[in-house]
Amino acid sequence: MVENNESLMMTFMIVGFPGSSGLQYLFFTLLMVSYLLTLLSNFMIMIITWKERCLQTPMYIFLRNFSFLEVCYVTVTVPKILATITFHGRLISFTGCITQLFFFFFLSSTECFLLGVMAFDRYLAICHPLQYPSLMTISLCNNLSICSWIVGFTTTFPPILLISQLPFCSNSINHFFCDAPPLLKISCVDTSLNDLLDFICASLIIVTSFTVTLLSYIYIIMTVLKIPTTKGRGKAFSTCGSHLTVVIIYYGTVIFMYVRPKGHDHTFTLNRVVSVFYVVVTPILNPIIYCLRNKEVKESVKKHLALVKLFYQSY
Repeated sequence: MVENNESLMMTFMIVGFPGSSGLQYLFFTLLMVSYLLTLLSNFMIMIITWKERCLQTPMYIFLRNFSFLEVCYVTVTVPKILATITFHGRLISFTGCITQLFFFFFLSSTECFLLGVMAFDRYLAICHPLQYPSLMTISLCNNLSICSWIVGFTTTFPPILLISQLPFCSNSINHFFCDAPPLLKISCVDTSLNDLLDFICASLIIVTSFTVTLLSYIYIIMTVLKIPTTKGRGKAFSTCGSHLTVVIIYYGTVIFMYVRPKGHDHTFTLNRVVSVFYVVVTPILNPIIYCLRNKEVKESVKKHLALVKLFYQSY
């Protein structure tokens, strides 16, 4: 109890940006631009898929949920990463650190489940096109989206609760934000149980959602290969190409970070580089991928940009 009370009063110091002050400001500028572009592009997709009548379908409802999730995802971590450019910005309370860690894992878990649900939607659309409108109703679409958020929320509690009970011998977090591996590294006690629970929870979340995604795409590929014309196969693949690209990028980085076995001698340097990739780069790539590979979204974006340009020209 005493150790826990000491932890509650603890203030952590996040190492943040490496290198000289000039290099740190360069990282800060690049990260700030990426963050603003991520917010702008995802908000644009949310607004367009909300306002356009032709985009009021399950596929775009899932995409709107996904964009909203990405906005929350980057906002949980990036502002604090940017704040580490200053000394006081590197400080974070124990409560603030655990809260950031919880929401980071919650949103990451939700993204896994949402990607699985989106893959299942594409499976129904391509493998059962005639029954699709009756199978994937708007009501079912909304329920699946809500379930993704609920399951992501509930699966986050066990590992975060266990981490919150640990005593810490150091307050220096060798990372850009509060993440599980660097926190476990500075604990005063054996964290084998935490490592095991993290591995099990991450594996269950990722394997479950990835299995749904993988099976969906196996059936999709089998169905598409049966289409006699090249044009028909290309059209079918184009409806799921954007989602498949996002899945490969996201799962590749997350599996590397959280599902690989933990060794006592592994370095955190590579982890920090990979974490920046999936926390910053992936969210900004997602709207670009969906816009570039989706004709309806591209046309809607062009139309809204033209309206904005016309509005400003009138003044």
